[in-house]
Amino acid sequence: MSAKKVKLEVDGLRLAAEVYLPSGKGTHPALCICHGVPAKRTPDPTDRGYPLLAERFCREGFVAFIFNFRGTGESEGNFDMLGWTRDVKAAIDYLLQLDTVDKSRLSLMGFSGGAMASVYCAAHDKRASSIVACACPARFFDIAEFNRIEEFLAHCRQVGIVRDDNFPPSVKEWARGFDEVSTLKWIHKISPRPVLIVHGDSDQTVPLSHARELYNRAEEPKDISIIPGAEHRLRLSEPAMGAALAWLKKVNGMAGW
Repeated sequence: MSAKKVKLEVDGLRLAAEVYLPSGKGTHPALCICHGVPAKRTPDPTDRGYPLLAERFCREGFVAFIFNFRGTGESEGNFDMLGWTRDVKAAIDYLLQLDTVDKSRLSLMGFSGGAMASVYCAAHDKRASSIVACACPARFFDIAEFNRIEEFLAHCRQVGIVRDDNFPPSVKEWARGFDEVSTLKWIHKISPRPVLIVHGDSDQTVPLSHARELYNRAEEPKDISIIPGAEHRLRLSEPAMGAALAWLKKVNGMAGW
């Protein structure tokens, strides 16, 4: 396995990214991992975060790709939901130009807000062959702490994902972007490509009812995995990530399935 840092260019912004390449010759299925909305400014220094997850999936045979959405981490710009969907598209563009990627097997795995962006992108971009939506809201502003736009914008400034004083130019238009990307509007458009919904039954941020709504709205082929005792940060849940890995290997026709 090898890893390298890369830069994506989207809307005049530079996004920080890393790609993890499996050992061995030939092509491999690709997995684009899309993080959620940061909850605090300073990450836990003991948490290796998404690189650890990318390494795990790479060892299992995936070309794994992680990146910071605009407004987060080392990437430029400000948090914007429709902008995040364009960031996912740029990630797909990057992966599909790699010689090591099997162009017919490119999966998206998103977490919370990143899952919303992934579903929206997949509904509009048929190059994504399968989707895993982890702790995904059915509607963004149906989440209790995010239901007042002015308070949410203040939160975004506090955690450092809205960085410019003059952003957004229109709070109303910024809020409309979240509504446009609402997962319930788009998840049925993924069919006939497979989708897996993963949710913890102890998620205090996005209620389990969201997962059930999304599953009911999705078209076949679809699967749902409810993880007993799991909370919102599903990448830290071994049962959740084990279920996602097994499903991804199955739908990608990989060894052992």
